[in-house]
Amino acid sequence: MKQRYSWLLLVLLFPLLSVAQTPAITRINPTNWWVGMKNGNVQLLVYGPQAGTMTYTIAYPGVKLVKTNTVENPNYAFLDLTIAATAKPGQVQIVGKKGTQTVTQAWELRARDNSPKAQGVTAADFIYLAMPDRFANGDASNDKFADLRDPGSDRANPFLRHGGDLKGAAQRIGYLKDLGVTAVWFTPLIENNQPLTNEGGTMRASYHGYGFTDQYNIDKRFGGNEAYKAYVQQAHAAGLKVVQDAVYNHVGNTHWILQDLPMKSWLHQWPTYTNTSYRYNPITDPHAAQIDRKISLDGWFVPFLPDLNQGNPYVANYLIENAIWVVENFGIDAWRIDTYMYNDQPFMNRCNAALLAEYPRLHIFGESMVSNVVDQAYYTRNKIDFPFKSNQPGTIDFVLEDAMLAALRETGTPAATGWDGGPQHVYQTLAQDVVYQDPNKLVTLLDNHDKNRFLSEIGDDLDKYKIGLTWLLTTRGIPSMYYGTEILMKNFKDPTDAEVRRDFPGGWPGDKEDKFTAAGRSARENEAFDFVKSLATYRRDHKVLHEGKLMQYLPENGLYVYFRYDATGTVMVATNTTDKPAGLPTARFSERMSGFTKGRNVLTKAPLNDLATLQLPAKTAVVLELAK
Repeated sequence: MKQRYSWLLLVLLFPLLSVAQTPAITRINPTNWWVGMKNGNVQLLVYGPQAGTMTYTIAYPGVKLVKTNTVENPNYAFLDLTIAATAKPGQVQIVGKKGTQTVTQAWELRARDNSPKAQGVTAADFIYLAMPDRFANGDASNDKFADLRDPGSDRANPFLRHGGDLKGAAQRIGYLKDLGVTAVWFTPLIENNQPLTNEGGTMRASYHGYGFTDQYNIDKRFGGNEAYKAYVQQAHAAGLKVVQDAVYNHVGNTHWILQDLPMKSWLHQWPTYTNTSYRYNPITDPHAAQIDRKISLDGWFVPFLPDLNQGNPYVANYLIENAIWVVENFGIDAWRIDTYMYNDQPFMNRCNAALLAEYPRLHIFGESMVSNVVDQAYYTRNKIDFPFKSNQPGTIDFVLEDAMLAALRETGTPAATGWDGGPQHVYQTLAQDVVYQDPNKLVTLLDNHDKNRFLSEIGDDLDKYKIGLTWLLTTRGIPSMYYGTEILMKNFKDPTDAEVRRDFPGGWPGDKEDKFTAAGRSARENEAFDFVKSLATYRRDHKVLHEGKLMQYLPENGLYVYFRYDATGTVMVATNTTDKPAGLPTARFSERMSGFTKGRNVLTKAPLNDLATLQLPAKTAVVLELAK
């Protein structure tokens, strides 16, 4: 680890010790910009041999070079531009001079298009999370590239790349529509030109996508920038929104900038390698030692993912402008932010504000894997008197996930009727929603690519599976589901997370089974698929389940009841988490049921003409649409 750190310092110092070179410009980021943006200020990162030693001029109507910033590394210049509202699309010539030498580099200003973008995701949506490398392969020609640091692809090895891509994902848009999905979230698609890394004695590929090496390129193994644009357009045409996974905290150690750092402070540097503690408590603890807080925030996630210093204004500008560029260039609708709690929170507020100023409907929700409501609220808009106030609109609701899993593990056991057992976990978590400004902006889940699969967590029990999916799709928040949950994919992260990231059967030509089709699924898998489809479709078509208020009643004897209601209707969800059938007298719920005389089972369509006492089978959640 110390050797790796020393290598990074040499990368920084080498340009300062090198002999003079002929000035040149080899990169400009952002790669382009647009006229008509609300914020007309842009900071260009200009890179090339001795690029920081030149004097720059720009002669283009409506574009003004305000300042040229130089840094420790003479190969970088940061140009502050203002782009007037009157500027027209075209090629801006950036001219650098040093003595008798002149370098000219074109930089494009584009017209904004009117295609759908930044629509946001809301409680009306149902998000489907997929790992593109493991979902579907539509183009075998982009599986391997000899010029990449990881040139291989081998489906027989769970730790290597498998060849899934955007073309394959596009071919399954109809499948997602049929399931009732309204938004697609992929783990990162950005270029990850990383070599294999030794993790626990096993060489592993960066197929998950979380080690960026160039934020302005979609990885060519997924099809590249044009394939992503095409996918977003196809998804929008089909009525699906697209969520992009962002990483601000770190990059891959082979990121192009790290090969020649602009300045030492581009990264969080330590005298010797220092890993984050992965502890979130010191971040919010008013009694915490500063060193504990610093290690949590500034320690590296792992040795091969260097930690970016977002307190450096050049780093902050680079990340914020890239985020805006991605929305405008690809037309995405929402951001999921990786490792949100490890980021510099003032930076995150600045980044969120910049995005929302340009795209007011955009939704942003981060990953802060905490285990209590107070710490979770810290990372979103809240009503708590924290010294720091987050402006993040949403967050991923890991606390509710933990509560639902705890309740389901106890379902059918004596603990289900305990004082704090069974559905009490869910009730008590939702009872603390008072801390959030808007709990409906939280993204709910039962598992994801970093967790044990949901079905395995609940003992491969289909009854518990249906209860969990019922809660997910009828309670407050924006539900998300991990790919394959609908066809009962299962496994624990044992021995590694590769076990919960297996290929979707049927996503590759020649697969023995095709679970994308009813004919390729077993009877049990079709039962699960049809259950999700029926409930997701009902949710999509009935505003009461995404716009209605939530009223829950204290669970009694393992029976948990809540209502979603508004002017358009009332839906009752009644859950029996015991292992015996139960009668549920409804007089206690008169506050919400008064005036209703009948109902209809949302899933079976069966009418219910007597609401006085409901008969609930063991381990069952019943969804009833009430009527007068």
